Amino acid sequence: MDYFPYEYRPGQKELIGFIDRTVRDRRCAVIEAGTGTGKTISSLCGALGYAKDHGMKVIYLTRTKSQQKQVIRESKAIGDVMCVAVQGRSAASCPMMRDDPDLASGNAEEMSKLCSEYKKKSGGTCHCRFFANIEGQSVDRWVDVIKREHPEPEEFTRMCEDADICPYEMMKPILPFADVIAVPYPFVFMPMVLSRFIEWIGVPLSQTIMIVDEAHNLPDYLRDVQTFEYSEKAMDLAAKEAVDHGDFELHEGISVTDLVAILKEILAYAEKEYLIDEDGMLPPYFLEEELMDRLGVSSTTIARMCKAMEEIGDGIMEKRKERRKLPRSYIHSMSRFIRAWIDGDEEHYVRLVIREKDNPMFQAYCMDPAGASGPLNECFSSILMSGTLKPLDAFVDELGLERADQMCLEGMFPKENLLTVYTDRVTMKYEERDLPQNYDVMMQMLIDCINAVHVNTAVFFPSYSFMDRMVDDGLVRRLNRDVHYEQRGMSQPELMSVFENFRTSDGGVLFCVTGGRISEGLDFPDKALEMAILVGIPYPKPTAKLRAIRRYYDIRFGDGIFFTSTVPTVRRMRQSIGRLIRSETDRGVAIILDRRAVSLKDLEAGFCDDIPSKEKEFFGTRS
Repeated sequence: MDYFPYEYRPGQKELIGFIDRTVRDRRCAVIEAGTGTGKTISSLCGALGYAKDHGMKVIYLTRTKSQQKQVIRESKAIGDVMCVAVQGRSAASCPMMRDDPDLASGNAEEMSKLCSEYKKKSGGTCHCRFFANIEGQSVDRWVDVIKREHPEPEEFTRMCEDADICPYEMMKPILPFADVIAVPYPFVFMPMVLSRFIEWIGVPLSQTIMIVDEAHNLPDYLRDVQTFEYSEKAMDLAAKEAVDHGDFELHEGISVTDLVAILKEILAYAEKEYLIDEDGMLPPYFLEEELMDRLGVSSTTIARMCKAMEEIGDGIMEKRKERRKLPRSYIHSMSRFIRAWIDGDEEHYVRLVIREKDNPMFQAYCMDPAGASGPLNECFSSILMSGTLKPLDAFVDELGLERADQMCLEGMFPKENLLTVYTDRVTMKYEERDLPQNYDVMMQMLIDCINAVHVNTAVFFPSYSFMDRMVDDGLVRRLNRDVHYEQRGMSQPELMSVFENFRTSDGGVLFCVTGGRISEGLDFPDKALEMAILVGIPYPKPTAKLRAIRRYYDIRFGDGIFFTSTVPTVRRMRQSIGRLIRSETDRGVAIILDRRAVSLKDLEAGFCDDIPSKEKEFFGTRS
């Protein structure tokens, strides 16, 4: 059956056929397909034929709510497909809890525990009417409503609240009827969440087809989800909690506050001895040995102390839960951290001390994303797509994907619509970036390139600090253009306001950061963005963490620099450049202000000795 609801564009039949064959062969499809390919609709149509014929579920993994909406819209366009979107549990999504400011910081695990308390019955009455009212609901009726109306997440929430029922709990009995389920990454890549999710959907993991769009984000995400850390502020909170509850003794005169004091001493010592710039690598057994030495105890005793703290924390959380408070214990978290640090895998983790503003911390950073990618191999078939995955072999190896078939679908639009050039006059190489003969030329080239043509222009700086420095040195005053700024720590509404003001401007300039939210997550249609200037090559900073990962990849694949620097840098740059061309009518110029671009083949950038003249030639009279 042909599920495709639109007129085919070049390459789409080929892409759908490739996905369909890969699914039927029970393999993993790794696809680079550029803007305009229609990856969402193509992946759904390629997966649904086999899935519906064999009673399987298509699980579409998303990073953002806007992606979930797109999956629902495309499923609606297909027609005979039931698609639902599940969002993570939070106080904001719960009609019972959202008005309590004390619950706003609760994570999914804490909200789940608190929710179970609300759902308990006392005297035959449930404490949460939104949950209690589900008992009288007809699941069939809700399934019919979803098939008919295809509600987006916010609409489904509103419909449930109008019916005085919990949207999160109402979704659970609906999931077994869905053909397509859009979920955030944690539903699949966090084992405890995945096990519950699989129970809800009514089929085993082996009967699911996973789709991951924007898959270039996966390596970093999977590393982060396996990383754990513990900060000085968390230690202070554990000490306060201990004092508030009687400061329990853990072992022969050693109380919780004593242990916290020792941990803070060890953290300060680690900063002094190992920290270089923003981080420092610690010896594998550093924390365990320091604890044993300073406390005068054995490793077995430390394990017993951790067990005692877990029991103390469990009691604190239970009491808080009974009082309808977040079931949180900082003592319990401290115990879990110490256990995880000591018991952690030495091969795949690097132990670090991190300086983060006024809150130093210990961090055990996972260097191997493949440790969390198991569901992509255990499901029936997986489809991983992005416009910036090349080199595909490296992506497959890094994630440990099995039975992988690869496809690279060239851009859908005329190559002459995008001009990518670089200069050899400047560089952001660390040893040269601050030299006057380099920095001053970089500043002048930026001014000349921006002022040469009157088009909406985004300048992608390597960091906020370098952007701020150029602004302080007078860059904006010399542009005579309206300048809009992406700033560190902006809220989503603030970011969207800046984006909208720039998008609708006439010849505006947007200052942002390579790898930031604007460089990856936003679309600029038509003439909303026609020129992108990349200030330097955004190679990652040579931190202790990066050096450790590089050594790890040297051992694993024989080329640590390629995996840790070259590949992620090119992907970030291609994401920024990709903002320019979003349709067959878009045209744009990408300028790379760094001579090192000559060595990055996948960028396909051409050398240009006079970039302003080249801009004028490309855009014609618009100067």
